[in-house]
Amino acid sequence: MRTVKVDLANRSYAIRIGRGLLPLLGKQCAVLKLGRRCAVISDVNVAPRYARTALKSLRSAGFDPVLLTVPAGETAKSLRTVQSCYDQLAEHRLERKSFVVALGGGVVGDLAGFVAATYLRGIPFVQVPTTLLAQVDSSVGGKVGVNLKAGKNLVGAFHQPKLVLCDLDALNTLPMRQYRAGLAEVIKYGIIYDAQFFAVLENGMGKLLKRDSDLLARVVARCCEIKAEVVGQDETETGLRAILNFGHTIGHALEAISHYGEFLHGEAISIGQVAAARLSAQVLGLPREAAERIGRCLEAAGLPTELSLKPAAQRRAIAAMQLDKKVSGGEIRFVLARKIGQVEFGQKVPSAILTDLLKKQPSNRS
Repeated sequence: MRTVKVDLANRSYAIRIGRGLLPLLGKQCAVLKLGRRCAVISDVNVAPRYARTALKSLRSAGFDPVLLTVPAGETAKSLRTVQSCYDQLAEHRLERKSFVVALGGGVVGDLAGFVAATYLRGIPFVQVPTTLLAQVDSSVGGKVGVNLKAGKNLVGAFHQPKLVLCDLDALNTLPMRQYRAGLAEVIKYGIIYDAQFFAVLENGMGKLLKRDSDLLARVVARCCEIKAEVVGQDETETGLRAILNFGHTIGHALEAISHYGEFLHGEAISIGQVAAARLSAQVLGLPREAAERIGRCLEAAGLPTELSLKPAAQRRAIAAMQLDKKVSGGEIRFVLARKIGQVEFGQKVPSAILTDLLKKQPSNRS
């Protein structure tokens, strides 16, 4: 088992990474000295596979858990689902020392974390991410929230978990499309922070796609280390933490205008990263060869990279971007790359360049 620490003074916590960790959930929670009552929030896809093990482990450690099952998919991240969870927590009489376990992918983690952040003005929660995307990204850092019709994650909070338990065994049964979507966030870490790590991903993509055990453990740990370093310096995204949003401004807009049904999050972010690389070349002088490497790496992971929107969709995408949380003074701000391993946040992009980008994004295949 590998351990990565997120250093946030009295809100610090550990990320545990390894195989066979889910049966240890109860023991790990017992160390945290949490209240006896707890709720495991999972979705209709994950609960049948992992909820029994989670509940058994919690009961064996002396906890009194209840299972809350929500719909699967991005549309579950809604205030309606939050209300349903509140009602069930109240029925089970959870108290301020009680806690929530988020058992699932990024949607479940964001939703359950938001429920925990707001129920009784905030109760503890534990992340047990079961997808690659959630293990390397959304489960770490304390950003929780739900969507509105107008855009993604427009209602939310910063609420750090007490523990993140990444059981790599959960990735063995992850559908290939979901696994590839997680690789989009993995690749992002190389682009924004670690050129050497990006090269490792380029050279090892074949092994990663085969879910090579040793490489996968190293990759998940390195992604968590990078995010922990960034979050430790800027917990509430007043500056540096914004670099984690490389490719997300356009990616989130694509999710919003397709009503969260056409793309998985990682797929939209893949398209957004290639778009951000093109913008970086025009605005910050990112070398063409570097932009092409980014596109090829995402394509090697089996992810979509091309964007071509009709005029009406272009207007909706720009409107969605204008609701992005990084908008400042009414202007859309982007995270752009100066080189692989170094990005800058808060970058303005001329509207003509952005409009042209949304019309047609060429393939990066060589």
